[in-house]
Amino acid sequence: MNQSVSNPTHLRTLRLRVKDKHAAELARQARAVNYVWNYINELSERSIRERGVFLSAFDLHRYTTGASKALGLHSHTVQKTSASYVQARIQFRKRKLAWRKSGGVRRSLGWVPFNTGHARWRNGQVHFNGTAYGVWDSYGLAGFTLRSGSFSEDSRGRWYFNVAVETETKLSAGKSVIGIDLGCKEAATASNAEKLRGRWYRDDEKALATAQRAGKKRQVKKIHARIKNRRKEDTHQFTTGLVEKSGAIFVGNVSSKAMVKTNMAKSALDAGWYSLKKTLEYKCASAGVLYQEVNEAYSTRTCSECGALSGPKGLKELGISGPRRGNGAVLSVEARTTAM
Repeated sequence: MNQSVSNPTHLRTLRLRVKDKHAAELARQARAVNYVWNYINELSERSIRERGVFLSAFDLHRYTTGASKALGLHSHTVQKTSASYVQARIQFRKRKLAWRKSGGVRRSLGWVPFNTGHARWRNGQVHFNGTAYGVWDSYGLAGFTLRSGSFSEDSRGRWYFNVAVETETKLSAGKSVIGIDLGCKEAATASNAEKLRGRWYRDDEKALATAQRAGKKRQVKKIHARIKNRRKEDTHQFTTGLVEKSGAIFVGNVSSKAMVKTNMAKSALDAGWYSLKKTLEYKCASAGVLYQEVNEAYSTRTCSECGALSGPKGLKELGISGPRRGNGAVLSVEARTTAM
């Protein structure tokens, strides 16, 4: 008896643009979410300060019972907000987190979370909390089972529907083993000679500075969005091409956090290494490709034969000498080091 073997599955987050006519309703819900966040933020901090007790998400649910009806939110949105708050408090190891601001210059971007099963796809629309939201469906949501997610706002006031779905893993046919070197001028250089050029911010830096000096806030947001979209598009094209050709991908563990303390901070942040590595990680997982970050420490000094670290350190300890003969040159490399 023949039995079909299904491919393994993995979770993937889809992001779809919500039509602008729903912006006012989502903004109202986002203000209510901010109110809940600030309430539990103050409540949690008081509990820690006065009683030495860290409130869990379950504890916070008791203090927010009935808030959903009063604020016009879905009950699970309030629960998800509490759970997200506790998770962030543990992650950042803080007794109190930043307030979510609903107005002013430093207004927090809108965010409305929901749990699995409370956002449904029916008749070409997303149904949530009694409202049908029109979205530009570029993924075919009818073919997925929607799990948890959120509605989120960007800096230009546009709203997006973000939802986790379970998709089937489609194995890559590639067999190559590719290493990626991260840099600033080229954001990434692969061992197969493919490059991710980078420098997206640098290309628009003059136009951005002009708009900022002129006080054109809308133009500034537009330029920032263009930079972000270019970085995202180029990163997706670069990573998709590598995953289709590879059986294994190795990336250096370079972190921009260390680089921001140097004079190369702007270039390091512009390169978007974290976004590149995360994009590679989820694409490799969806294609069955091995992905691994490797330690780059001493990689330029380690002997490829014996693994020794006793070689020359830097250009100052290398010298090139030797007589030229005819059309060619006989060169010898002298390492000025006492460690040999």
